[in-house]
Amino acid sequence: MAVIFSGIQPSGNLTLGNYLGALRNFSKMQEENECYYCVVNQHAITVHQEPSLLHQRTRELAAIYLASGLDPEKATLFVQSEVPQHAQLGWIMTTLSYVGELERMTQYKDKASKQGDSIPAGLLTYPPLMAADILLYRTNFVPVGEDQKQHLEITRDLAQRFNRLYGEDIFVVPEIYLGQGGTRVMSLQEPTKKMSKSDANTTATIYVLDEPKVIEKKIKRAQTDSENSVHYDVVQKPGISNLMDIYAALTDSTHEEVEREFAGQGYGAFKKAVAEAVIAALEPIQQRYAALLDATELDDILDQGARKAEAKAAVTYQRVVEAMGLYRK
Repeated sequence: MAVIFSGIQPSGNLTLGNYLGALRNFSKMQEENECYYCVVNQHAITVHQEPSLLHQRTRELAAIYLASGLDPEKATLFVQSEVPQHAQLGWIMTTLSYVGELERMTQYKDKASKQGDSIPAGLLTYPPLMAADILLYRTNFVPVGEDQKQHLEITRDLAQRFNRLYGEDIFVVPEIYLGQGGTRVMSLQEPTKKMSKSDANTTATIYVLDEPKVIEKKIKRAQTDSENSVHYDVVQKPGISNLMDIYAALTDSTHEEVEREFAGQGYGAFKKAVAEAVIAALEPIQQRYAALLDATELDDILDQGARKAEAKAAVTYQRVVEAMGLYRK
């Protein structure tokens, strides 16, 4: 069985894009792999977080993981801060990192440009902590989007660098898994850019916990074009193509089948069908989420997940400290 690791920050409401691009596929991966899924709350604090809100969002994200189909008997779900080896190995990975390579990270440059002169050091050292998250579990594959590919490259570099210095078999060098079958969901208002949970224009984003009427309204207002013909063309018709991607993913259809289904019906009928498909997919998740959020079941699952994750992480971390001489006896 291959080892899979993935983590999501509890820094905002998850979107339909998060669900179709990642969460929905996590439950498929757990059937044939050893999977570790993490709420990476220590990554979230690279920028200031309101403590009570971070606590709340951590719990909410864990509930959404489970509501989306994660089975705690098949996969390990845990909170990053509850497994101390993440921060411990993160520091070691930081000592092996070069300032120049960290400064070249695209996400660092983008976020730092918005901080003025007060750039948190955590923004710079985000990649070494991410490397620690992955390497602790001797991960074979990390399902990521294109925006995280650069961070995975530096994880591979750090694993190879450590192995050259301290022993070739300490870390497994993970592979980047881009082909997880996820759907790339674009903004409803600017369909040439990715749907984002941080978009200031909330009508551009469908959130996993949006109520049905809100979903209907957002899809009804989604940007399309003047042709009124359901036809897939990302360049000339990005808006309608985005809605077709969503509908095809939720109904397990091809673009050609969607075109035939809505031939001659126009955008009104198509948008109504897209909204119904989205609501049908998200309502069971929302119901399961509501049942979990304040239940002791959620705490039991996270407690168990932290124990399982730490048991695995501790073995790798012990090998690291012994290889580096970071022990007394």
